[in-house]
Order: sequence, then structure tokens, then C-alpha cells
Amino acid sequence: MHEWVRNPALRVHMEAVSICMKAAALRHEPSMSFADVERWQVAGLLHDFDYERLPDEHPVPGVAHLRTLGIDEEICDAILGHYSEKTGVGRQTPMAQALFAVDELAGFIVACAKVRPDGLASLEPGSVVKKLKTASFAAAVNRGDIACGVTELGVEPNEHIAMCIAAMRGCAEVAV
Repeated sequence: MHEWVRNPALRVHMEAVSICMKAAALRHEPSMSFADVERWQVAGLLHDFDYERLPDEHPVPGVAHLRTLGIDEEICDAILGHYSEKTGVGRQTPMAQALFAVDELAGFIVACAKVRPDGLASLEPGSVVKKLKTASFAAAVNRGDIACGVTELGVEPNEHIAMCIAAMRGCAEVAV
């Protein structure tokens, strides 16, 4: 990631998605091995690594590069699936569904934390939901993707938001 991504905000986003993926793995697949939890985190960490260099082609060339490095297909498919409208790759695995469900949401939560005096410390799901209804706030965040991701993952929106907030509170890389 550090070889391809220079933008600090993009790095924070990728770290946030990674930590949310860890939380999702532990919540949705509780009997998962430590190695598999790490694979979910890797998918989150690498999902946008080619965006800075190749924004118009993202994520196809990045995944091609990851395959040359031996990154496993489930991770590659999850990364392709997080942008399925461009790649045509569906989200068939829990990992792929979770990556899509946390991607836009993690960015939105970081935006919410940035406008609060104590950042993530007192951020609650209700505040995030309220901000989601304000189209001008973090306007680049695709609210449709957030709603679709929650539906595909089969989770209750407030619980999913709470899981992501809690995960990000404990991650120094996501300090806002």
C-alpha cells in the first residue's frame, strides 16, 4: 500500500476499511481462524491501493498486480466486487459483501468524526444516520452504496454503524 499510495487521506481511508473488515470478520464469522481474519483485513487495506495512480481504471489493474504477487482469489474478487458496477464481478462471498458494506461507511464515519470536537470518542450511530440524511454533508459518499451494502450483508444499519465506529475508535491509524 505504501508503495502505491502517497495521499494521507486515502491511507487513512484504507486503514479504516481494514479495521472495519476485522470487526466484520469477527462479528459475522466468529469461528474464523486468525489467518482468515487477517485476510479480511488485507482486503480492506488493499481495496483502493491503485486508485491514486489509476483512478479511471481502478480496481482492475490493481487486482491484476495483486495476482502477480500471489494474493489469493477471494481477496481479489472482494476488491473487484467493491466496484461491481465497473468490473461486473458480483459480491458472492461474505468477505466481498463485508468489504462493500464497510467501504463507503468507513469514509463517512471519518467525515462525521472530523466535524466533532472529540472525533470518534462520542460519535453514536444516530449521529451518523442523521448526517446521512444531509446530502450536502460528505456529498461524495454514495449513500446508495451504504444502504445496499447493509442490505446485502443482512445486518441492521445501526448495529453495523456501531460496529464500525467501535472498531475505528481502537485504531491509531484512523485517528481523526
